[in-house]
Amino acid sequence: MTPARLFLVCGLPGAGKTTTATLLADEHQAVRMCPDEWIGQLGIDLWDTDQRERVEQLQWSITTELLQRGINVVVEWGLWTRAERDELRTAAHALGAEAHLFFLDPPVEVLWKRIEERGREAELGWRPIKRIELDQWHFDLERPDAEEFDAYDDVPSRPTGNAQR
Repeated sequence: MTPARLFLVCGLPGAGKTTTATLLADEHQAVRMCPDEWIGQLGIDLWDTDQRERVEQLQWSITTELLQRGINVVVEWGLWTRAERDELRTAAHALGAEAHLFFLDPPVEVLWKRIEERGREAELGWRPIKRIELDQWHFDLERPDAEEFDAYDDVPSRPTGNAQR
């Protein structure tokens, strides 16, 4: 039996996480976990970090159950720190699942253009992302290095040209 696969899609707002996650979910018959979508459906403020954490904890609880049942899952939480990514990878491996990392890192100017064009935050009644926030996040993002990528299972496919391994 093929082990379940956990796909971690990492990147800043506007990086293409949802596009990549959707392609992965379609290609690998996976369930996609996107906190922004759940937060929007629940009418929660995007900037409420306590509620985001609760949504992500619930999604992780569901994710572990799905992985135990042999069902593939795509997590698109941003995962800006190595510690976050390490924790999920280690947990997936402990469940006997594979773990795959897709890191999306377009230049900050591309991110900003995409954020402005999509208008997702305004659509859902959230305050817009500020350029100064994006610049800080771009600086703070812990980009995976070769050693980190080596800790993951080989990527079974690459659905987009901008995902790095």
